[in-house]
Amino acid sequence: MPSFHRLLLVAAATALGLAATARVAPPPLEPPEQPASSREAPSSGSAAMPTGTIPAAAAALPAARPPGLPDHADQVVDYRISVRLDREKKQLRGHERIMWRNPSPDTVGDLWFHLYLNAFKNSRSTFFRESGGQLRGDQMAEDGWGWIDVTSIRLAKGPDLTRAMRFESPDDGNQDDRTVMRVPLAAPVPPGGTLTLDIDFVAQLPRVFARTGYKDDFYVVAQWFPKLGVYEPAGMRGRSAGGWNCHQFHANSEFYADYGRYEVEMTVPRDLVLGATGVRTARRDNADGTVTYTHVQEDVHDFAWTASPDYVEQRQTFSGEGDVSAEEYRRVAALVDRPLAEVRLSDVEVILLVQRPHLAQAPRYFHAAKLAIKWFGLWYGRYPYRTLTVVDPAPGAGGAGGMEYPTLITGGTTFLFNQWPLDRIRAAEGVTVHEFGHNFWYGLVGNNEFEEAWLDEGFNSYSTAKIMEIGYGRDTSLAEAFGLRIGATAGARLTNGPGYRFDRVRQPSWSYLPGAYGFYSYQKPELLLRTLEHHLGEAIMARVMRTYHERWRFRHPSSDDFYAVANEISGRDLTWYFRQAVEGTSVLDYEVFRATSRPVPADAGHLDGAGGRRFVGIKEARKLDREALEPGAKTGARRYESTVIVRRLGEFVFPAEVAFKFQGKPVERVRWDGRDPWRKYTFTRPEKLEWVDVDPDRRVLLDVNWLNNARRVEPDHRASAAASMGWLFVLQQLAATAGW
Repeated sequence: MPSFHRLLLVAAATALGLAATARVAPPPLEPPEQPASSREAPSSGSAAMPTGTIPAAAAALPAARPPGLPDHADQVVDYRISVRLDREKKQLRGHERIMWRNPSPDTVGDLWFHLYLNAFKNSRSTFFRESGGQLRGDQMAEDGWGWIDVTSIRLAKGPDLTRAMRFESPDDGNQDDRTVMRVPLAAPVPPGGTLTLDIDFVAQLPRVFARTGYKDDFYVVAQWFPKLGVYEPAGMRGRSAGGWNCHQFHANSEFYADYGRYEVEMTVPRDLVLGATGVRTARRDNADGTVTYTHVQEDVHDFAWTASPDYVEQRQTFSGEGDVSAEEYRRVAALVDRPLAEVRLSDVEVILLVQRPHLAQAPRYFHAAKLAIKWFGLWYGRYPYRTLTVVDPAPGAGGAGGMEYPTLITGGTTFLFNQWPLDRIRAAEGVTVHEFGHNFWYGLVGNNEFEEAWLDEGFNSYSTAKIMEIGYGRDTSLAEAFGLRIGATAGARLTNGPGYRFDRVRQPSWSYLPGAYGFYSYQKPELLLRTLEHHLGEAIMARVMRTYHERWRFRHPSSDDFYAVANEISGRDLTWYFRQAVEGTSVLDYEVFRATSRPVPADAGHLDGAGGRRFVGIKEARKLDREALEPGAKTGARRYESTVIVRRLGEFVFPAEVAFKFQGKPVERVRWDGRDPWRKYTFTRPEKLEWVDVDPDRRVLLDVNWLNNARRVEPDHRASAAASMGWLFVLQQLAATAGW
């Protein structure tokens, strides 16, 4: 989706532009020893662990498993649409017949529709007021307006409802917004009842700059037809009473709809190459120089299509047998704790519509698409559709790139990435994997993107980063060029910073501070899910994600439903974590505040011991100190008192390891629960402390600043490392400030 596309390109540019951002690791760590013996002094304050403290030992995974993947959605709607493209006017004329089944125990007296294209109608729309007529850096053209008019709506073999249509603005009260339409019914629909509507509409496509529209003779036709909202019964996603969920079209929000069947006839000029959601079932040549294509797809909640005379169409097949090895099936089945039969994948026809200047990147598009089909399918459940269409937008139509629709996604690249060394800036690959992933997170698991965007954008960013690492390397999954490398997780961390403390991850998409939507919907959820994976372990996290997907495939979950699955499968109460990471605004930041290691002076005065009392003068004690430093002195004659203070700078409480390295000894670790604002460790032993590091393996990805996690007792004059770390900090703060 948009922010991931932007992050990838920005991260790639960062990697290419600044040599000083080379990855800096803490001092090498030897295998962990038993916890260091130490005295823990009382902290200066105390913060109780949030409710639902993690048990000391993880409980065993529950024996019971969900029954597996459902084969089909519970169909609520059926759309049968015929539409004709007017090439000269850039308009659509369409007719749709909608069959809707009331899925609730309520009697429903009205219908609510999305009219997304009216977001581009004028400067009074909520989208325009929020965006200023631009999105992702693309500005709307002077004549780039678009709109949709419903010219007729009537019940099949029933009354005309056209005059009853009303516009609603449930989110902001903007009476000039025309993106939500309500139609009162003459006769309400009883529980489980059905109705059939016939709708005629005319739509003016905008010049593409925000997901949909045209550029010359290139068309991406998305959010283009009158589309029903979702009627949610009481109890669904926490509702107290049944009602329509139908939000306005905002600058920072996307879509939510019910599952159903689409059968769409698209009539276009004969020279246009067309791609669309679903399977092509018919093609008809018309006497007027046009051609009509019919596509059908079940178990989806949207339909999009594209056309251009400049597409080069290529096809390959992903093979469930040939593209996945027996060993990969075996390993994944063990990882997710499922029988082999349940992780087997189906064949998928991959259709690439590529621009001629980008033909050199066609193999990269195919490789990325197959990589995504493979690993999303193995981890979460097979891709259930027969086709995947990958669209390479026309030059100058980048606003249409980086978007997802059921079985059809738009990529994004530039001819600059055709040749070495820029061919290893993985724009085509990263966007393809990410947008395909939305067929799982938002497509198959149909969360509400308006209200809880992290459940699709964040889950998908987490999944995308892991797959890109498998395919292209952990440290090179975004880009490698001129000797510089950057990975997806490092790119996400570049956006994090202590200033992000004013919004929650779980809040309506349009309600974030300006510039913050991308961080709270994409990057922070990716980091919090990665951190949770490190905390629970790879196998438990894999089973959490698999189970959540299985239970909510073809359904509409909320964040609470994910929490419930995570608690159940992990055997832990993770309420404390989600309340801070998703529901709260806390910042996680640990630092080593102080680290000293000083010789313990010899004792002086009247000293009691096993042999009785003896007197040691100050001069004699100082002599003993000098002798302990001389070559050949008795081992252990000199002892050091080492003091370390670690602090929690943010409010986010999370357990972490603290590593200590003493001269000549392996690294020793203790676990800090993080509850107190600070913790003091003191050691008296023959070895001098060299350095200390909080979270030495860098597994707490939510920590906003790793640069303060480690401290050496003696100054380290390795200037190049220091400079690199400084540049990394500067880049991190710039990225956070820019809202990338």
